[in-house]
Amino acid sequence: MSPSLVVVLLNWNSYEHTANCIRSLQACTGTPFDIIVVDNGSTDDSGLQIHTEFPSIIYLPAPSNEGFAGGNNRGFHYAIANGYTYAMMLNNDIFVEPNFIAELVSYMDMHLNVGAIQPKIFFNNNRKKLWNGGSYFLGLFGWTYSKRYMRTEGPLQNEFQEVDWITGCALLTRTSILKELGLLNEQYFIYFEDVDFSFRIRAAGHTLIFHPKSVIYHIAGMANKAKKKGIEGYANPIVHYLNFRNNIWFLRTWTKWYHLPTTILTQFAYTLSIMLYFALRWRWIKLASMLKGIYHGVTKNSIG
Repeated sequence: MSPSLVVVLLNWNSYEHTANCIRSLQACTGTPFDIIVVDNGSTDDSGLQIHTEFPSIIYLPAPSNEGFAGGNNRGFHYAIANGYTYAMMLNNDIFVEPNFIAELVSYMDMHLNVGAIQPKIFFNNNRKKLWNGGSYFLGLFGWTYSKRYMRTEGPLQNEFQEVDWITGCALLTRTSILKELGLLNEQYFIYFEDVDFSFRIRAAGHTLIFHPKSVIYHIAGMANKAKKKGIEGYANPIVHYLNFRNNIWFLRTWTKWYHLPTTILTQFAYTLSIMLYFALRWRWIKLASMLKGIYHGVTKNSIG
């Protein structure tokens, strides 16, 4: 049986994570699928090392780091061009249960109105605590959040749910959706491109589903964290630039006019609290990156 699904992994100087993820995926049962590794301009030859060690994967090297959006789009273009029915973007710092793909594809096959679906995601270092149990949006305040974050699994985590958006950590969609709506907005580079894509799917009349019987485990945040804590903490300051810029871009696109007053007040209060935190911790580089992100979020356009 020819695979109808392709799983897209991004590698950027992260051989160990990507190799472990591939090994985990190779243990999956049920639905056949292909694996694409997009090497996002690695400078440590990790992409070539992965290609050599796993000759059965589809290897797509990019000349430079095209970001999470651009790298996944490279894989999505391949999926469309080669006639796959489904395409999945999956973070490379993931371990999976063997049936996770079969559960997702089976549900999509039986529910043609579903535009995208996600598994239940636990922290890898504590496999009883949720990293993502479905994601939602409070339009009144312009607030995106993941439900039941850091909670121990219970009955509520075992219910199928229609959600507002799906994390790009593990998003399975139809290539027909990609052809209908277009791919990820590459101007985001990383962060909020998945939320924007999810909102476009819903705006076109499709539903988004959280699947509780499909389970994966996420290391979480390794790509943009230093191994040792410095004066500026663990996270790279660019994370704060991109998060604040992209959040503003997203809200400019999707906030309803009658939610603008409460959204602006909420975002201002949150921003002020983060600024105060950075100032009190003497994290001036992060504060500067955040302010630059806010400025570009307000003055530059994300939709082209």
